[in-house]
Amino acid sequence: MSEKRKLELYIHIPFCVRKCRYCDFLSAPADETTRRAYVNQLIEEIRAQATVYPDYQISTIFVGGGTPSSLTGQQILNILSAVYESFAVDSDAEITIECNPGTLDTEKLEYFREAGINRVSLGVQSADNEELQLLGRIHTYEDFLQSYQMLREAGFRNINVDLMSAIPHQTVESWRNTLRKVLMLKPEHISAYSLILEPGTPFYEEYSTKEGQAALPDEDTDREMYALTKALLSQHGYHRYEISNYARPGFECRHNIGYWTGAEYLGVGLGASSMMVNHRFHSETDLQKYLEVRMHEDLTPLFQDVEALSLEDRMEEFMYLGLRMTEGVSGSDFMHAFGFNMFDVFAGPIRKNTVLKLLETKLPTVRLTDKGTDLANRVFADFYHCLRRTGGNRS
Repeated sequence: MSEKRKLELYIHIPFCVRKCRYCDFLSAPADETTRRAYVNQLIEEIRAQATVYPDYQISTIFVGGGTPSSLTGQQILNILSAVYESFAVDSDAEITIECNPGTLDTEKLEYFREAGINRVSLGVQSADNEELQLLGRIHTYEDFLQSYQMLREAGFRNINVDLMSAIPHQTVESWRNTLRKVLMLKPEHISAYSLILEPGTPFYEEYSTKEGQAALPDEDTDREMYALTKALLSQHGYHRYEISNYARPGFECRHNIGYWTGAEYLGVGLGASSMMVNHRFHSETDLQKYLEVRMHEDLTPLFQDVEALSLEDRMEEFMYLGLRMTEGVSGSDFMHAFGFNMFDVFAGPIRKNTVLKLLETKLPTVRLTDKGTDLANRVFADFYHCLRRTGGNRS
């Protein structure tokens, strides 16, 4: 019997207590009846999807949102039980759930443990209560501390903390204070992102104007915050393994690494994205339409924007996602995946960015320099669609 192919599973919970002012994710508050109907339909989708992909074994599960911890513990247990009953799951699978402070209690955490959850991502964003209020968060820093302690007492030994820099009126010193407070807790993993103003959010309306931009840290301050993050976390034993992610040795997020290195992933739930069998697609984004899909009759109405990925698509994505990793992209891995020499296929972008000192080569690997990390989006743009612009060189 042939070995099953590895699969990463993403489960989307589109509910939250209140929408944050910067958030453009597919999420919103909902009443108990809607949540119950959604959980029941999600379980039906999990069972139906397992019949479509019987030759896969799940290596990681990521329950994201929204705020998954806004559901009851029993609902989370029921969802993950459906996964175990429907799919083959690795015995050492990494199983992550995103949580917000103020949505946890000891009983809920007992359900999480029973469900096999072994990694928790706790969103705090800032240790400054005025900044939290500005962001529209539902909690204070003290609430975060209580939730963190609750997780430790419940036996969770793999915790990520989400932080956000470059938010309105933030200073380097207030960011330093947030980093120091979180480092005192010694989480296993820290994700530190800069604010992005997303269209359609209250933050975009308020801070994308010329007057509003004056409240945002300027580019030099943003870079100073980034440099401070890297230096301070390194001093405390965290290594940066991806542009915005830091971990103690052995606690890198396996699910995200899979995404950055081209693993197949299946998304279930409202609007969830997938990349399966060289096709990219996402699920229905209208909640009412999602709830009306007859999962065991025909899944076709569920899938939106199905895109077949060409060889060029896949090679480009392999590069610009893989370069997010600090170890870079291996030419050996590229050859194994596609059968071509990476340094021939992408000779132009590699040469250009090496001259600009944005990339460096240590055979067989190419990776971002420190300067390249600061200008990463510029580097990624050179790989994105470059083969279709130039015709490529796959000799």
